Amino acid sequence: MARIVMKFGGTSVANLERIRHVAGLVAEEAKDGNEVAVVVSAMSGETNRLVALVDELDADSDKGAAIEDEYDSIVASGEQVTSGLLAIALRRRGLKARSWLGWQIPLRTDMAHSKARIAEIESSAIGPSMKDGNVAVVAGFQGVNETGRISTLGRGGSDTSAVAIAVALKADRCDIYTDVDGIYTTDPRIAKDARRLNRIAFEEMLELASLGAKVLQTRSVELAMNNNLPIRVLTSMAEVGDENPGTLVCHEDETMEERVVSGVAYSRDEAQITLLKLKDAPGMVAKVCRAMSDANVIVDMIVQGISRSDNSANLTFTVGKRDLEKALTALEGSKEEIGFSGIKSDSDVTKVSVVGIGMRSHTGVAQTMFEALADKNINVEVIATSEIKISVLIDSEYTELAVRALHKAFELHQTPAPKVSAP
Repeated sequence: MARIVMKFGGTSVANLERIRHVAGLVAEEAKDGNEVAVVVSAMSGETNRLVALVDELDADSDKGAAIEDEYDSIVASGEQVTSGLLAIALRRRGLKARSWLGWQIPLRTDMAHSKARIAEIESSAIGPSMKDGNVAVVAGFQGVNETGRISTLGRGGSDTSAVAIAVALKADRCDIYTDVDGIYTTDPRIAKDARRLNRIAFEEMLELASLGAKVLQTRSVELAMNNNLPIRVLTSMAEVGDENPGTLVCHEDETMEERVVSGVAYSRDEAQITLLKLKDAPGMVAKVCRAMSDANVIVDMIVQGISRSDNSANLTFTVGKRDLEKALTALEGSKEEIGFSGIKSDSDVTKVSVVGIGMRSHTGVAQTMFEALADKNINVEVIATSEIKISVLIDSEYTELAVRALHKAFELHQTPAPKVSAP
């Protein structure tokens, strides 16, 4: 007997027929006596509908107090509906089941509405319920803060809910069910020869998730890695009893290191900001970063070009596309303190990255990457690197061309991809 956490995303519970199907998959896990907890997202499109309602009312005026607490209360309702419906579907199959909301567990968070972080999870109620044979159907994405208000974990937060609950319950594994059958070397919609990986290291998945791969949320991978909890990504579209191996996310092993590059990721959610004629002096970049931090804007890629003639520099960096206006407002407000002559911005850019733990011990990856992009006449505007990734910022017009070129250059359609030799 095992203790298993299963998580189903919005497309997996998109309508009643899909919820009935999910109930069958859960019943299959529970029939052998396994203790099962299920974490669910809102039905497909429901969160967007709820957010649109909030945005429409919020646009009426800028007067009055902040609304983030009520925003969370509204958008969290989608998961409440799904958890109740799935509990009913399981009961109609003869299983014992009950739904749990974030505050009932409770899943406690910090005070940051709409992007809260989990502080702790108490399993004193849900654990005994599972031991008594109840399938626990948990509303993902939500928790409760120290004032007792509902909080939400940000888009993709149901993944984090599932992993955190699995850790708290000391589960044997956490299965993340999606509309794809695993983790691919890149987006199959762009590269038709993209290949499903049988296994991928936590570190690689963490980079891919942070760089735009939508299969898993970044915080969920980080939490699983820190607690050595295996995650299996598999499809909810398979029929009960079908072979469904998916992709196992776990600590690296020797077979993984044979792959120099494991995947190509891209993110269209980027915006580029350039500060013109920033004074070339110690502490200037720190002032820019402080202004962004005060505005709660995350700075990603950053590059500085020095002009020796007038002792100034142009500083270019990227932020999330949704944060662009907030970032520009903060910079204009700090213009005198920071000291720059002007600002340029561009939201029509894409970050494209190659990722692989094999990059630690093999040379020539950067050469292969930049030659592949140059062969397609794709200009690189910003570069960022880490031990296992190289990211570039390019014009969004060339996104698909760049992804296909890099996927081909590193021969990711093969098993395994050949090693890159030194120049």
